[in-house]
Amino acid sequence: MESIHELLGYKNIKIVQNSEMFCFSLDSILLADFVNPKIGCKKIIDLGCGNAPIPLFLSLKTDAEITGVEIQKEVFELAVKSVRLNGLEAQIKIINSDIKDIYLKTGANVFDIVISNPPYFKVHPESNINKNKYLTIARHEVMINLEGVVLEAKKLLKNGGSFYLVHRTERLTETVNLLTENNFGIRRMRFVYPKRENNALLFLLEAGANLKDDVKVESPLYVYEEGEYSQEVKEIFNFKKNEYH
Repeated sequence: MESIHELLGYKNIKIVQNSEMFCFSLDSILLADFVNPKIGCKKIIDLGCGNAPIPLFLSLKTDAEITGVEIQKEVFELAVKSVRLNGLEAQIKIINSDIKDIYLKTGANVFDIVISNPPYFKVHPESNINKNKYLTIARHEVMINLEGVVLEAKKLLKNGGSFYLVHRTERLTETVNLLTENNFGIRRMRFVYPKRENNALLFLLEAGANLKDDVKVESPLYVYEEGEYSQEVKEIFNFKKNEYH
């Protein structure tokens, strides 16, 4: 059933969800917070945008044109409703399309920023595939794999443009190797820990197209402290537009 929620604590930003189909994840919000649109940023694209939490969040951080790409028609429709509900049609455009070769529709080497919260899990014969097709496509590499996302980002980005993604730590080596093979330089990284006593579960990464590595590892991000969201996560949840500009 469809419902309308506030996008966490962001006043006046609403998002349309369907609990039986697709709801945005904390990972997407952490990634959107990690993205740093620089002065002069004109065009951003989110590959696999779901119901558009990242484009909606980024509307608080930048006036750049934002494109979201979502292959699942029903989820795409949720994203379109969310954009319309917030009156952001002039800034955010949602495309119902496969990520593969999306550059043929949007133009090659025209984006300042490419973002992706890709499916985390490879598909094996023994994979525990969710019976919900929407969650399966969001979580498992049934439509596109990590290499495909990196290759598309390379085609979309301007020289020196930034590629942002979030992924699970067990795939860090694979991610770095793919980026290196495609002439990306690692610029920033941040590890996300469920709690201080846990190992890191996720990493946030920024890479530059046709740039050399210049890696800055930022301070750890802890999601929970003392049984509730950490102060930093609470601040992300209550991000205000005037705090960024």
